[in-house]
Amino acid sequence: MNPPDLISTATQAMQNAHAPYSGYKVGAALLCSDGSVFKGCNVENASFGLSNCAERTALFSAIAAGQIDFSAIAIAASDKPDPFPCGACRQVLSEFCDTDFPVYIQQSEGYKTTTLGELLPYAFEVKND
Repeated sequence: MNPPDLISTATQAMQNAHAPYSGYKVGAALLCSDGSVFKGCNVENASFGLSNCAERTALFSAIAAGQIDFSAIAIAASDKPDPFPCGACRQVLSEFCDTDFPVYIQQSEGYKTTTLGELLPYAFEVKND
């Protein structure tokens, strides 16, 4: 799936967002190495710490379905261009994706391409020696 199609899928996922508190709807589309795509949207809760971001929703859905090899993610948002993933999402993605993992960010016209390594150059990791 090409980046514009992945952005379009993220935009579709955004329509399902539950964002009654912020009004900021986010969608994500996670491309797996086998070509399957998992969608995610943000789900807010009155207790904000219990909310979940679109990127983690997509990733957790994929993992629950048995996927662990990912090719790219696209992120779209309702109110502003450049919906970069939060720090928590960057760290969670780093558990499963290499630093060269492509991240496509919706912009008002088109999209921006970056990598997980550019977004999180010093990911936390536990070394098991």
